[in-house]
Parts: sequence; structure tokens; C-alpha cells
Amino acid sequence: MDPRRLPPLNAVRAFEAAARHPTFQAAGDELGVSAGAVAQQVKALEAWFGLRLFRRLPSRGVVLTPAGERYARAAGQMLDGLAAATAGLKRQSEDDALTVSTTHSFAALWLIPRIGDFRARHPDIDVRIVANNALADFSRDAVDLAIRHGKGGYPGLRADLLLRDAVFPVCSPALRDGEPPLRRPQDLAGHTLLHDGDPLDADMVGWAEWLAAAGVPGVAGRRGPTFTHTFMVLQAATAGQGVALATRVLGGDLLAHGGLVRPFPEEVASPYSFFVVTPDEPDPPKVARFRAWLAAQAGAPVSPL
Repeated sequence: MDPRRLPPLNAVRAFEAAARHPTFQAAGDELGVSAGAVAQQVKALEAWFGLRLFRRLPSRGVVLTPAGERYARAAGQMLDGLAAATAGLKRQSEDDALTVSTTHSFAALWLIPRIGDFRARHPDIDVRIVANNALADFSRDAVDLAIRHGKGGYPGLRADLLLRDAVFPVCSPALRDGEPPLRRPQDLAGHTLLHDGDPLDADMVGWAEWLAAAGVPGVAGRRGPTFTHTFMVLQAATAGQGVALATRVLGGDLLAHGGLVRPFPEEVASPYSFFVVTPDEPDPPKVARFRAWLAAQAGAPVSPL
């Protein structure tokens, strides 16, 4: 007889996610499945035990039973330990690979255009770029280094300043030179404003904040279409669909190539910067080499917070 009589692990994983989230839909979003699939797995686990793990409340959804609370704690500890062991073994088995986690827009607009230089300088290191706006969990994810946008100060981690930023309006050359005119901030009132509406990225300056900081009255800062990621907003601006907010980091290459222009020089210093984030321990050689390369690309030495 198998001494480890275990329930279906997919059902345990779904139950543990459901226990941590307010709804089955939120748990399904984390796992990449539907709320109905989570409910089916939870029902299967309850059938395996022969007891209820959730109580169904007509007006409040579901809540854990006392047995469910106990099992959720044990399942969470087990899955955390398994994830940490998996990540450590994966890093050990891929010593020559470097996994970098960063946001979608930083990857698309800054890192990917430059990564060929790193590959040319370090052909022995295979780089894997993982675009994900959620913060990397170094104890669970097979990630060696992350580049994040914010104010720094990530508890338990080393965060080194990589790039400071400033925010300013950009548009296509045709829009700047067309009608109605677009030569000063007040002219924005006659143009479509394009918005960056990434629900996972609160660390950005939107139009309402920019107009207030720049002291521009009479412009409705919340009108206009919204896009999920910064690179989508800038693509719409390049296509002449309106005026977007760009930054030196995420818009610099597009300005240099002429796809976008600054219709006027006003800009607002961003309270957010880009940081290199790693575990608070000595860098493995491949991470140290990538960190040094990032600093050189940024044009300044990386300075510890």
C-alpha cells in the first residue's frame, strides 16, 4: 500500500488558490483557467475527502469551513516548498541560462532592442526574457534577475537604481505639423489623448497627473481611448491616432528613430524609476555580468539604494 495516499494534485492546487482569493474567478485568473474549472476541482477534492471544504453562502459566495482552513494552510506550505525546490533545481539545471523578469513595455521598448549586444559580448549565456508585470517571487519562480518600475524598497531583496525617468507628450510628426496646431501644452485641448491603462501598473504618471504637475489648465485629462500597455499606447501615437505620454526610457528609441516627436519641451520628472532587483545575496557570475552590462547600457553606474 502506498504510504503517501494523496488526493489529485491539480485539485489541491486549485483549492489552495481558491482559499487565498476572494472568488473562484480570481483563483482561475491566477491558474489560467475558468472559475468553473476551479469549482469543479474543489468539488472533486471535497468528494475525495467526503467533507465540505467551503460553505456556500447565497449572498456572500463561499467561505472556508474549519477543515478547509486547516487544509489550506497545509496545502499552501506544501506547494510553497515544492515551488522553491523546483525553482532551485531548475536554476541548477540551467546554469548557463539567465532568466530576466521585467514588464511587457520595458522588454519591448528598451531591453529587447539592446539584448543583441549582450549576446554578442557573452555568447556563453543564453538569456530568457519573461514579460510579466507581477513582481517576481525569487523563492518560487525560476528567475535570476528582475527589472522593475517603482520607488524601490522591495523587502528582503536587493534593489539597485538603473534608470531615472521623466514624462512628456509625444505624437507623430504628421499630427504635430497638421491641424489643429500642436505647439504648446494648451493645444492638447484640441487633440485626442491616448491613455496607458495597465491595471497591474499603478507606478505611472497619467494625463491628469501630468497636466496638473505641468500647470496646464483647460484640458480634460481623462478623455480619450485607453490601452493595456505602454508599448500599445506609443504604437497608437506613432500611427497618428493621438497624443501619448512617453518617458525617456520607454520612448527614447522611438524619438531617436523619428517615429515620434515631442511637440513642445515641457516635461514632468517621474517619481518612479527602474530598478535591478535580485535576491539579497552575492550575485552568481552570470547575474554579475548582466548587471554590469545593464549599467553600461544605462550610461551610468548602478548605484545601490
